[in-house]
Order: sequence, then C-alpha cells, then structure tokens
Amino acid sequence: MNHKSTNKKKLLIFALILISVLGLFLIRAANYPVGPDTLNITSNTTKPNVINATINISGGVIAAMNITSTTQDTRWKGFIGHVTGAFSLQDSTGSVLYNWALSSITGKIYTTRNATLVNWANINCSNLSTLNAENVLMSHSNPNDNLNMTFNYSTGATHQSFYVGSRLMVENTCPTLNTYVNNKTNDTYFEEMALYDGYNIVYATVLNQNQVGYDGHNYDFQMIVPENGAPGYQGATAYYLYVEI
Repeated sequence: MNHKSTNKKKLLIFALILISVLGLFLIRAANYPVGPDTLNITSNTTKPNVINATINISGGVIAAMNITSTTQDTRWKGFIGHVTGAFSLQDSTGSVLYNWALSSITGKIYTTRNATLVNWANINCSNLSTLNAENVLMSHSNPNDNLNMTFNYSTGATHQSFYVGSRLMVENTCPTLNTYVNNKTNDTYFEEMALYDGYNIVYATVLNQNQVGYDGHNYDFQMIVPENGAPGYQGATAYYLYVEI
C-alpha cells in the first residue's frame, strides 16, 4: 500500500470522526429548553389572615405571655405542579410525523421574569454579584429574605451536576435552595438553582416525578421566585416558563 492511499484513508477516517463529533454537538446544542405547549393553572392558594387574638384578664393582673406570628411573605411566590410530555418530530405548522411517549419525566423547569429569549448558549451559575443586582431591581432590601439569603451558599444547600442544553453546571457551584417536603426542610429533592445568562437571572428546578411535596401531595416540581418587594406594590410580576425533558 502506498503512502498516498494510506494518507487518504487517514483523512477519510478523520473526516468521519469530525462529522460525528460535530453531529453530536449540534444535536445537543439544539436541545435547549423550550416554552411549554400548554400551561393550565389549576389553583391558587395563600395563607389565611388571622384577624386578632383575644386576651381577657381581671383588673390589677399582669399577664405574661409568649406570642408567635407568621407573616405571609409577599416578596416571594411559588410554582408547583406536574409535567407531561413526549419526544416528537413536528414541522413548522405543528403537524406531528411521529411521537415517542415517555415512561417517566426527567429534566428541568426554568423561569425568568424577562420576556426576551434566554441566551442559553451563555448560561452559567449566578453569583453574589448578580443576585445583589436582582435584589436592587426587585426592591428586595430586607436582609432576612433577599435573594442572597434565600439562595445562600452558607445554608449548605447542594445540587447535582446538570446540563442546560450543552452547558454543564458543575455540582454544587450554583446558588441553591431546596423547597420543603411535608412542611419540613429537605436537602434531597426539589433543588432550585439561580442561573445567569449574561443579562437575566434564570431560576431552574430539577423535575422529581410524583415526589411528595411541601403539603404531603405529590408533585413533579416546586420552586419559588421573587416578587417586587417595593413598599405598597400591588401588582404582579410575570414570569416566563421553559421546559427541558
């Protein structure tokens, strides 16, 4: 076998490997989170107000008492629910060539308050600087429940490594919280991470199919997001949802 033939074979093998690698990259790169096909809000709930407590003692008596009070935090709001889906081949009109049913749901839910499309190719973990900037934009000035406190590295909340499209988020590198299970803190399920695409904060939570949630009922996801905390604010901030399965 001459050198020219050997070199041609080497070039052909290299080209095939390169095409295969590029193909895998393009498949993963194209698999970014997308908006859901449908969104059906089944209920809204909030803590009922306790009007007052009564004390009735005789004159001349001094009553010693211990009082506890829980105030509904209107600077945050929660999203919970279930996800159904399929892998599908569709055209631009939504006509389906073929669907693959999913035996179980895995993936993530993402949400951001910015209407512009998330720059998924630039997504990364958020940090204290970007959380502080969001605190200012959302008027979260209370140190007890601002974004830094809620997604606080010092709470010990951890997260698994995960991909966002083709971007790898290394284990325990993003600001993280875990919403509750059965009214109690947990460090296993419903991980929520704060991400940043260079312009916007993006909140991500890992799907846990039919996992017992905050109230004892089963959910696929739970997450909390900040609301405008300005004094006297009466509006509602819209959030835009994305799904990755």
